[in-house]
Amino acid sequence: MRRLISTGSPFETAFGYSRAVIDGDLIFVSGTTGYDYASMTLPEDAAEQARNIFRTLDAVLAEAGSSLAQVVRAQYFVIDRAYCEPVLSVCGEVFGQIRPAAGIYVVAGLLKPEMKIEIEVTARLVS
Repeated sequence: MRRLISTGSPFETAFGYSRAVIDGDLIFVSGTTGYDYASMTLPEDAAEQARNIFRTLDAVLAEAGSSLAQVVRAQYFVIDRAYCEPVLSVCGEVFGQIRPAAGIYVVAGLLKPEMKIEIEVTARLVS
């Protein structure tokens, strides 16, 4: 069974991807940046971008029939080493007891220069 989940972001239709794909009992969530998709605004602060990302991830996983507690893999991409600690602090707030397999990567850049962090996760469907 394959099902697509959308947040309604204009990026999804313009760039030909889904926010998440459910395949079997796994949910693969695309790289998600810190936009508030209702207002299409992006905070300046990297930690606040991370908080927005987790709000989006939480909503997407709930729509898929899962939750942040079911995340088994997380990948964090930041554009500057200075963002690692503030972003990882937010990740610790969210995933403190969940503790998925994770990695953080410093990359040359993201799609738009104001994007400081992007997060991808894989989660299990709740049985």
